[in-house]
Amino acid sequence: MTEEKFEFTGKAKKTLSILAIVGVVLLALGTFFASSNGHSADGAHAEEMHDRAIMAQDLEDAHATEDADQDHFEGSEHDAAGHEGEHAGNPTWLKRIYANLWINNMYFVGLALLGVFFVAIQYVSQAGWSAALIRIPMSFGNWLPIGGILTLIIFLLGGHDIFHWTHEYLYDVNDPQYDEIIAGKRGYLNTPFFIARMVVYFVVWFLMFRWIRKKSLEEDLNGSSNYYYKLRGISAGFIVFFAVTSSTSAWDWILSIDTHWFSTMFGWYVFASWWVTALAAITLITVILKEQGYLKIVNTGVLHDLGKFVFAFSIFWTYIWFSQFMLIYYSNIPEETVYFIERLTSDHYSIVFFVNLILNFFFPFLVFMPRDSKRHTVFLKIVTIIVLIGHWFDFYLMITPGVMKENGGFGLLEIGMAMIFGVAFLFVALTGLSKYSLVAKNHPMIKEAEHHHVF
Repeated sequence: MTEEKFEFTGKAKKTLSILAIVGVVLLALGTFFASSNGHSADGAHAEEMHDRAIMAQDLEDAHATEDADQDHFEGSEHDAAGHEGEHAGNPTWLKRIYANLWINNMYFVGLALLGVFFVAIQYVSQAGWSAALIRIPMSFGNWLPIGGILTLIIFLLGGHDIFHWTHEYLYDVNDPQYDEIIAGKRGYLNTPFFIARMVVYFVVWFLMFRWIRKKSLEEDLNGSSNYYYKLRGISAGFIVFFAVTSSTSAWDWILSIDTHWFSTMFGWYVFASWWVTALAAITLITVILKEQGYLKIVNTGVLHDLGKFVFAFSIFWTYIWFSQFMLIYYSNIPEETVYFIERLTSDHYSIVFFVNLILNFFFPFLVFMPRDSKRHTVFLKIVTIIVLIGHWFDFYLMITPGVMKENGGFGLLEIGMAMIFGVAFLFVALTGLSKYSLVAKNHPMIKEAEHHHVF
């Protein structure tokens, strides 16, 4: 088969540069408006002093009743905001920037990681239909080292604002704000171990991605089926490591923001959100490239299967969402239900809570229900763009309420930051995609992909 190369044109780079400049301008305006209307750290501290006093009294007089448990938890969470103002000394607008940095970093790290996971799944399952587009998700992995560096830098700069458990006073039994629950988690939630896990995650993920990519490119040159069998073995190893670390990284980077809250389904929930996001991105890029004359080997049957995957895993995400929400809310356990109460009753987050469901379930479900909609590029582009936006809001809802409490918001700052990250991710992915053959020409399943038809 003739080698097909993607050309990352100057026009495309110019378009991305313009979008990046627009993002920077929106971020600057959003930061200006937020800093003009926001409260200083001292103001936030003074405003929260009453809540802190109540918390201290609650800790002293707590009872073993449900109401006392609820008061203890809510008081502790309110106290977090007060201590952040006192110890971190950062104004609300700066915390909002840190929160958005973390949201976007988690979103795009997941997109890069699940791109590699998609590749690994195709090799392990010996799938043929996806052989023609395997290089697209593989290009996502180029973001992993950048995402790893950003994760470490953002944590070092804004960790005290993002993660309440990083404050030392929580572990001092002589401090009136000592938190027995958080102190009990110190064996796992401590900065050295947290950073060590972070480094291990990214190093292993990136090395295995590099290994998979190297063998895939060697297969292009030499054409031996031995490379395919090696890729199956490497991919199996990656999936085993991913199965553990996708959950533990979700606990570390997102779940621990709400340190008192816990969910046995949270690892699955974050995986589901990451996975649908990756499927939507793969589908969107495949469709756009095909419309530009690339990927001639990709036929309607392959596009149909991509649409079915987005459709199916949007339902899967909703199943996990419903299971986590309904079981926790119905059980009425204060230390668990408060997570949803905070999001449902807040003026800042209640709208996003329902928009999240509309964008990520109802819209893709209703549009992709008919067979033909999954075979037309217009519908594929519209739905995947909505899903990509919707799952950004999903991560916003997971992170912002825990970091910002009642000071959260959505505006130019959030839009600008998301645009900057999106442009950077696309630039890295498309640059990587342009360096090697767009189609894995010696993939042993390439003929199956070429003649893949869904009736």
